[in-house]
Amino acid sequence: MNPFRAPLAATLLLICLMPLRITGADERLIADFDAPDYGAWKATGTAFTRGPARDGQLEKLEIEKYQGRGVASSEIDGDIPAGTLTSPEFKVEAPYIAFLIAGGNYEHHTCMNLLVNGRIVRSATGWNSDRLMPASWDVTQWRGIMAQIQLVDEASGTWGHINVDHIVQTDRPEQLPAVTQPLYRETHRPQFHFTARQWTMDRLNPGMRQEGWLNDLNGLIFHGGEYHLFAQRWNKCWVHAVSTNLVHWTELEPAFWEERLDTGVQSGTCVVDYANTSGLSGSTNQPALVAFWSRNDNRSHCISYSLDHGRTWQNYSNNPVLVQPERDPKVFWHAPTARWVMLLYGAQNGARLYHIFSSTNLLAWRDEKHPIANSYECPDFFQLPLDGDALRMKWVLIRGNGKYSVGSFDGFAFAEETPQFESDSGPHFYATQTWEQQPDGRRVQAAWMNGGSYPGMPFNQQVTFPRELSLRNTPDGPRLFRKPVRELEVLRDREETWTNRTLRAGQTLALAPAGELFRVQAEVTMDAGSAFTLNIRGARLLFTRATMSCATKPVPLPTALTSFEVLVDRTSLETFANDGEASMSKCFLPGEAGISIQSTAGNLVIKSLRLVYLKSAWK
Repeated sequence: MNPFRAPLAATLLLICLMPLRITGADERLIADFDAPDYGAWKATGTAFTRGPARDGQLEKLEIEKYQGRGVASSEIDGDIPAGTLTSPEFKVEAPYIAFLIAGGNYEHHTCMNLLVNGRIVRSATGWNSDRLMPASWDVTQWRGIMAQIQLVDEASGTWGHINVDHIVQTDRPEQLPAVTQPLYRETHRPQFHFTARQWTMDRLNPGMRQEGWLNDLNGLIFHGGEYHLFAQRWNKCWVHAVSTNLVHWTELEPAFWEERLDTGVQSGTCVVDYANTSGLSGSTNQPALVAFWSRNDNRSHCISYSLDHGRTWQNYSNNPVLVQPERDPKVFWHAPTARWVMLLYGAQNGARLYHIFSSTNLLAWRDEKHPIANSYECPDFFQLPLDGDALRMKWVLIRGNGKYSVGSFDGFAFAEETPQFESDSGPHFYATQTWEQQPDGRRVQAAWMNGGSYPGMPFNQQVTFPRELSLRNTPDGPRLFRKPVRELEVLRDREETWTNRTLRAGQTLALAPAGELFRVQAEVTMDAGSAFTLNIRGARLLFTRATMSCATKPVPLPTALTSFEVLVDRTSLETFANDGEASMSKCFLPGEAGISIQSTAGNLVIKSLRLVYLKSAWK
């Protein structure tokens, strides 16, 4: 029942509550809930023990737009009861499953799921209303497969219930799914940048859509031959995907959800406890993957762990393992002191700090009392050899906003040796993390490309393409360089090249009349007053000898521009200058076709230009 709704006028109430029966020749009924009980459906908990809401109960509960006499409802006894209701198995025989749904808009907690082999493959929620609205799932890929419907109520507060009616298989649903394009082929879906697939149906209210959302990257690790990518879905769960080559990703079910409604699962990190210091696995032959994250209270820091290579997860029974303001724990093994170290973001007397903690077992933590000043959310902290020399290792600290500094770390305190620099100057780069424990010793980075727009799509936000980091000595001191990982070559389709071309002011060189996925690599020579524009499907990258920009404030280059590289995906551009001494990450929506380069001032000498056509990583 809506606790905020004023009583309806009697005439409107009669109209809204009149039973409505719609039949169709193509419908195959799964359930209409008109009987006094749920029949062969199996219930757990207390939410569905009273049977369907029928007749006079429907009016009492203000359930509207139902069909027939009954509705599957978990609110007969109010919002407190919790439980599940699961159908017998049935064969999927039509392209769509259609239904009427209402109740709470709590993903995972008040929902209707489609189960195939016991796993959730589709999910829907209500829209914080008790007026049943038509919705549907495209289930074409499971035709001929046995499936089940499951209703879930794990919420006990306002709108802590689910109402469902008239579940049918059909060729023509009353309400088509909002996006019917094939998965990973949608108009604006990036083809080699990771995006989350649609784990839940589109909300009935477009303004509330969160499907396929991801934000901060969390705990990137390499284990058992797989790269694991985790990302927060604010702030309900961790998105989880695996890859063997950093290019082709398989998204698994979310790793874990919040413990209870509104406790939250915020950002953090993940480690592999090879020595079983925590005792969570019982065996070093099957090390635990241990994920650290913060609750919504911004002081309770918890762990979830997996003993099967990240396929299933459980919350630690004695959470939280640390109570300390504020959030975003970054955990790693510090070999010289044989301890785990945690950096935790928090404020103190108005100062933004990373607090340093240590532990021998991942479960009990000690504050080392050496906070790092001038910090900002989501830390990443790691070592790199200076100019590739393993005898000159330096620590790199990257803040959530992309600012980094270089220094030394003894396990207790970080001694900063440089000012803070930009690790990426584009408008869409945030909450970067790097993969831990890579077998080849590389340090590979990815970041949330925050702020992109993807109208009408079942996903939201994307991840930068993985880039290898190196620390190089420059006349101004040590600096981070970055470049796309070499594995990108697996997507190479064909290429075209140009050499020794001079463009005078106003001259344009057309590179490709059409296409969506490219890698552009060029070496150039420019006069002091030269400038050129790279036009990529309507997005313009602007270069001078000393700056680059993407419709934003020009970014100064540490040295004069001699080379650049651009990764072009359907809705993103990643630009690298001078072998990676500067970079820009940008999301965009294409406005025209083709790629060209134009000299806008002075002479541009193109010593070499390589245009590589790329294949989709999803094919």
